[in-house]
Amino acid sequence: MIDEISALETSFNQLVETLLMKKAEDEQFTVRLKSERSQFTRFNHAKVRQTGFVADGWIELTLMAEQRRIFSQFPFTGNWEVDGNLAYTALQELRAEIPLLPIDPYLVLPSGNHTSREINTGNLLTTETVVERILESVADLDFTGIYAGGVVVRAYGDSNGQLHWFATDSFNLDYSLFIPSGQAVKGTFAGNEWDESAYLGKIKDGKKQLEMLSLPPKKIPRGQYKTYFAPAAVADLLAMLSWGAISEADIQQGNSALAVLSRQEKNLSPKFNLKENFTKGLVPRFNELGEIAAPELILIDQGNLVNTLINSRTAKEYGKIANGANSYESLRAPEIASGNLAFEQILPNLDTGLYVSNLHYLNWSDRPSGRITGMTRYACFWVENGEIVAPIENLRFDESLYRFWGEDNLVDLTNFQEFIPEVGTYDSRQLGGSFVPGMLVKDFTYTL
Repeated sequence: MIDEISALETSFNQLVETLLMKKAEDEQFTVRLKSERSQFTRFNHAKVRQTGFVADGWIELTLMAEQRRIFSQFPFTGNWEVDGNLAYTALQELRAEIPLLPIDPYLVLPSGNHTSREINTGNLLTTETVVERILESVADLDFTGIYAGGVVVRAYGDSNGQLHWFATDSFNLDYSLFIPSGQAVKGTFAGNEWDESAYLGKIKDGKKQLEMLSLPPKKIPRGQYKTYFAPAAVADLLAMLSWGAISEADIQQGNSALAVLSRQEKNLSPKFNLKENFTKGLVPRFNELGEIAAPELILIDQGNLVNTLINSRTAKEYGKIANGANSYESLRAPEIASGNLAFEQILPNLDTGLYVSNLHYLNWSDRPSGRITGMTRYACFWVENGEIVAPIENLRFDESLYRFWGEDNLVDLTNFQEFIPEVGTYDSRQLGGSFVPGMLVKDFTYTL
């Protein structure tokens, strides 16, 4: 596999060199590569439903000239003769079409001189052992899920001579354990090193939750309840900040849920700290213009917004300083700092209330006030006197981040974090995820 990835890198570099020679003097370009060599195995009822290996890749070539911008996508095969012809054909087609486009007043041209090369090798399950190692401990369960593992590549080159290469071994297992009633325990297991004991621990915890799910469900009336959110649920809430919150463009345009935080009209709990952390090597630091983000960027410090995500286009439009954010100004390597709540103290400190493992269908119900709506899902329980007594029927919630992360309402965060991976595979395998603790909230509003 190492030789194959090296060959892909050589082919990509040759493609960029050829475009440098073919471009006209008044043209600039960027080239972005997404590629992977992945094994996918689907499971249903603790049996293999489908398995296979995918070798995929595509190039996005963006041409810029006369204050205009246009792009094209085409396959990347790793065969230089094929890829070179595709790239030159795409360049000629873009040249013919770009005069038809309107002028872009905030066009940003590649201007840096950065180069980088990062290769993270891991210790994944071999193709032959995936099924045995995953199914051995769940043979007696209704286990459903998908395993995706292999090497993922991201690369960048441009007309200014910048060149970046990022390749990483990684896997993720996205699974559910069902009982006959249809209730389920949801789990994810991911990384670049398969840890058998950690996986068995996950399954053991899932079996315990299945036993509790078998109890008669309790209907909870709407109202406000003390709630513990497990790390997976915290990651769902955190993801909303990438959608109309932490982006500087959204703040400037009046669309941000953090606008009042940016104006210092409100603050969050001093216990809440958020940063971008690229030091774990899970995602590339370079963005769509080859700009390198800092290894760490503090966003919220002790409840105060100290930085937003700013890309070069936003910086040009609003007179700001860019900090290497991507085109969407979304979180790429988020980490919420841990607190002081120990694992064995979660239920005693919750005492009476709700234990929420997962959420879904999240959306803004009132973005300017930071209100989020959504529903509970998978292995959520009613707790009394520090003991789980019953699973709950699904609840809809509607609550403001200024309350659940607020000074008066955020009781504590756990003293441990979990890695909650991105598991999407629709376009290609997504990279990265969130490092988040669990959190205990004094009261949380459930509406249905």
